[in-house]
Amino acid sequence: MQLKKVAQAKLPTPWGVFTMVGFEELATGKDHVALILGDIEQNKPILTRVHSECLTGDALFSLRCDCGFQLEASLKQIAKEGLGILLYHRQEGRNIGLLNKIRAYALQDQGYDTVEANHQLGFAADERDFTLCADMLELLGVKQIKLLTNNPEKIRVLTEAGIKIVERVALEVGENPYNEHYLETKAQKMGHILHLHPLDNELIKK
Repeated sequence: MQLKKVAQAKLPTPWGVFTMVGFEELATGKDHVALILGDIEQNKPILTRVHSECLTGDALFSLRCDCGFQLEASLKQIAKEGLGILLYHRQEGRNIGLLNKIRAYALQDQGYDTVEANHQLGFAADERDFTLCADMLELLGVKQIKLLTNNPEKIRVLTEAGIKIVERVALEVGENPYNEHYLETKAQKMGHILHLHPLDNELIKK
């Protein structure tokens, strides 16, 4: 176990009143959060989203990625179901950190794709550790989930860590002319399960 549960409180949102649970990494002191809606102590699979921190998308409305769109859509879908968990996994920029993420953006501005930019900076395409999310679920007493994701790596890591994923729920939102190439790269080079379609570039004028 890499984490401990530290505190919890109510968090009212536009989609409902969630319980916010804070976790701390034992080795580093770094913190992560779970947002819980409804009684998760039920003997049935819980709709769950593993959402990695993205300051630019989640808070600054960036159109370079689909992260902010996925965050909002996940909370809406959990609210619609009336039961679910969003794990806010604080590994910014696929765990290369905010400043390196900005450096990667600068390389993307020069024509590199998201994977190539990470490699240019000396990182893997994805540096995240999803075993932390399995630990959060274990501390919450959740063993079976319906996972909101397009990323097969999340499915693999959580399954190997002992979490039973009974269903993958697709989460394809936020495609626009600014992130079209980014999404194509995620599908082609990182194996994300996406059904991309040609975009009307007049949707958002550059």
